Amino acid sequence: MSGKEYLVYGGDTVCLEIRTRNDAIIVVDAGTGLRRLGNFLMEEGRYSYDFLFTHAHWDHLMGFPFFKPLYLEDVRIRMHGCPFTQQYVRRLVSRIMAPPNFPVDPSAIRAQMEYGDECPLSFAIDSVTIEPIPLSHPNRGSGYRFIEDGKVFVFLTDNELDHLHPGGLPFEAYRDFSAGADLLIHDAEYTPEEYVRTKGWGHSVYTRTVELALEAGARKLGLYHLNQDRSDQQMDLVVADSSKIVKNKGGRLECFAVAQDMTFTL
Repeated sequence: MSGKEYLVYGGDTVCLEIRTRNDAIIVVDAGTGLRRLGNFLMEEGRYSYDFLFTHAHWDHLMGFPFFKPLYLEDVRIRMHGCPFTQQYVRRLVSRIMAPPNFPVDPSAIRAQMEYGDECPLSFAIDSVTIEPIPLSHPNRGSGYRFIEDGKVFVFLTDNELDHLHPGGLPFEAYRDFSAGADLLIHDAEYTPEEYVRTKGWGHSVYTRTVELALEAGARKLGLYHLNQDRSDQQMDLVVADSSKIVKNKGGRLECFAVAQDMTFTL
C-alpha cells in the first residue's frame, strides 16, 4: 500500500526483528519490510541472523530477494524449519528467486546459509525459548511464543479464530497458548461486516481477536495483518472500537494497531 491514506500504519508486508538480551538477531518472516531491515543491519555492521517463517504465502516471502546481506560473503544466516522441513526451506529460497520470478539467479547468494532441522516442540535461539503452534490458515503455518527472562511475546499472524483450517486448532488452544502474554500480536484483518463474505480466507475478525486477548489475560494486544484497503482513519476507528470492547468488559488490556517501524521493549 502507498499513498496519503496509509502514512500512519504503513504498507510493508510482514517482517519482524527481535533482539535478544545478548543482542542476537531473530527475523520473523521475509515480507517487504525485510528490504529496509537489511539496509539498517548493514549500516549497523551486523552480519549474523536467525530466520523463522510463519508460512510460505507470497506476502511473507517477497522481500527476501531484496535483502542485501544475502549478497555478502561474510553474512551468516541460519534458516529454521518451522513449520517446514529443512529441505522445504532450502527449496523455498531457490523458488523465490527462480526465473521468471526474479532476474537475479539464486547462485548470486554469497551469504553462508545454514538450514536447521524440522521444528521441535520447543527450541532456543540464544537466550530466547521458542514454542511453535499450528496456525488455522490455508496451507498451514506456525505461530510462535517467545520467552526470555520471564517475559512472553506471542505472534499469531494469519490465524483465523472462527474457522478450523486443516492442521489448525480451536479458539481455546490459541487462548491457552497466549495466556499471560506481555505482548500478543494477532491477526485482526476483518470487521464483522467484512467477515460475512471472507470467512474461510484465513484471517480473523478484530472483535474476536480482542476477545482472545482478554480471555488469555494478555497485557497488550497489537492488531496485525491489517487489511490492504483499510486507511489510517478507518484503522483508528477499529482501534477505538477495540478499546471500547475492553472497557465494556471491564478489562485492562491495551489495544493498538501495529504500525510500520514500531518498537517494543519487554
